[in-house]
Amino acid sequence: MSVDTGNINGIICLDKPQNMTSFVCCAIFRRLLNIKKAGHAGTLDPMATGVLPLLFGRATRALELLPVQDKRYTATLRFGFTSDTQDIWGSVTDKDCALPSLRDIEAVLPAFRGDIEQVPPMTSALKQGGVRLYTLARQGIEVERPPRPVTVYSLEILDYNKEASELTLDCHCSKGTYIRTICADLGEMLGCGAVMTSLRRTMAAGFTLDRCITLEEAQSLAGQGELERRLIPVDSVFERYDGVRVSEAQAVRFKNGGALALDRLKGSFKGVTRVYSPSGEFIGLGRPQGDSLNVLKLF
Repeated sequence: MSVDTGNINGIICLDKPQNMTSFVCCAIFRRLLNIKKAGHAGTLDPMATGVLPLLFGRATRALELLPVQDKRYTATLRFGFTSDTQDIWGSVTDKDCALPSLRDIEAVLPAFRGDIEQVPPMTSALKQGGVRLYTLARQGIEVERPPRPVTVYSLEILDYNKEASELTLDCHCSKGTYIRTICADLGEMLGCGAVMTSLRRTMAAGFTLDRCITLEEAQSLAGQGELERRLIPVDSVFERYDGVRVSEAQAVRFKNGGALALDRLKGSFKGVTRVYSPSGEFIGLGRPQGDSLNVLKLF
């Protein structure tokens, strides 16, 4: 089927499979949709699964402006082990120690909630001296990493199987939080060590798992020429902002980068605003300044 790639603009939420990088997921969907311009909101490690928003065409312009940057995860860890990667896929070492009780775990969890500091793992993509930490780690080099501030909005126990020494947590956190590090630090605080054994992202960029499709579903839809129908409009990520519908003349002016006089618009303008044409087409985002609504980003 021939696809007019110029008309493909929107978002597909993928339930990312395990053992696949976010970059490869993007590449697969570029081929399925026959489009060159694609990006993703929030990298997921190859071993992780869950919500991976993929943005196509003009929707990629939203990446730097996403109003919802926090994430949510379900993570499982196993006590009694340590790892050079803080997860089960690294070099794992047994630690001879008593396993914590549920009460022990509940007692230390508050230390991991709220505004905290984390030392990024050596397996992260952060750069030091222009080199990504995971590149140094693969060379057997470990360097000092300054702690970084992050916010954990909630951290709750979903299940604890002491016989299997496995704890499952639900974590709602800010962008840049390393869940594997929470697992490892929790194990260290309890004196028994811990490694992350699974990670599933349940929310990213405001999207949850119920908005996702699997890779198999996407491939099947593409074969039927129906994948494009699953595109989510880009303005959906900006729903928390107020919107305004403008006249045809105002729409033309805004599309050309011109500011709009606020006294000629209906509504109250306290911040970033979604701008729509008379027909309901999403034109872009505006930001009030003085007595004008200036162009922030066009879509």
